[in-house]
Amino acid sequence: MIALRSLTKEYVDGSRVVRVLTDLDLDIGEGERIAIVGESGVGKSTLMHILGTLDRPSRGEVWFDGEDLATKTDRELAHFRNREVGFIFQFHHLLPDFSAIENVTMPARIGGATREAAEKRARALLDRVGLSERLEHKPGELSGGEQQRVAVARALIQEPRVILADEPTGNLDPATGAGVQQLLIELNQERNVTLVVVTHNAALAGAMDRTMRLSTGRIDPEPARQAV
Repeated sequence: MIALRSLTKEYVDGSRVVRVLTDLDLDIGEGERIAIVGESGVGKSTLMHILGTLDRPSRGEVWFDGEDLATKTDRELAHFRNREVGFIFQFHHLLPDFSAIENVTMPARIGGATREAAEKRARALLDRVGLSERLEHKPGELSGGEQQRVAVARALIQEPRVILADEPTGNLDPATGAGVQQLLIELNQERNVTLVVVTHNAALAGAMDRTMRLSTGRIDPEPARQAV
């Protein structure tokens, strides 16, 4: 479903050109669970931003279902992100002045859904992640694990085909992180959503179908193994 071809990303730092990704190739199948691991600063988040079209490559191609996303306009990419991709970040990025249900409905409202339709979907999702009693609570009134579950519900509101999760358990205690991990796996199995996770969490990486190690700007595949 997703294919990267000869992907290169460079940044200009004063008089220097810093290359983060170099001629990177990667294929991801529909419904697959992929972990991307590697040392800090090797470009894992940059890769996720390019996969989610939050950033553009300097060179190379990003294919989704046979279309090269690198050729699309900013408006077309915004529509693509809203419809096809759900994002989960380590620090949630919830809007502090809005309730849990308002945060979850935001992508649907941006996508043109009515308030009634968006809230109906949001209530079902928040119930699915165990937060049916916390709908009207703002992020500051929720625990870290609850905030991350709100972020998971928000990522799913548009029924995306791909979820990109950047350190989704990195800011959580082990027990809460294990709960978020199990939730992501269940959602992958129930909805056949493709899951790409950047993580330092060995247990989370071990639960994926494949682990890809990013180093020196390229991905070195580790042996595929059965998910646990």
